[in-house]
Amino acid sequence: MKRTARTARTASTARTVRTAVSALAVTGLALGLGACSEAAEKAVDQVDKSVNETYEVTYEITGSSIESIDYHAGGGTAMEPKVESEKKPATPWKKTVTLKGIMPPAVMPVSLNPSDLTCKITYNGKVIKEAKAEQAMAGGCVAVSPIVG
Repeated sequence: MKRTARTARTASTARTVRTAVSALAVTGLALGLGACSEAAEKAVDQVDKSVNETYEVTYEITGSSIESIDYHAGGGTAMEPKVESEKKPATPWKKTVTLKGIMPPAVMPVSLNPSDLTCKITYNGKVIKEAKAEQAMAGGCVAVSPIVG
């Protein structure tokens, strides 16, 4: 192809347009990544706040012939809470504990006679989980942390 002034001008214009489009793309990418970075930082801050915040719940167990009660008492981590246990407790049994962040409140009674067994978790005066009889024996009471849900 014979190069003329017109084709040289067209090639030069095409390079200029490509350069401008590339510059806009890089600018858009930088701004987009900056926005993603800001959103990610906000999410990390929210998770940190949720993990470090504490809350109180009260566990209640009623029934007869209770062999043991296992419960989350606030030790350990949110993903691996330490389980504490009381053997042959007097009933009705009641315990208030302070938990952290996303740690789920949980109480699990073991009874020789589950027919009259009841477990309950209360947060700010409101029952957030309750189970009776076989249901209380099979899975206890496990609720979602009120901090996240």
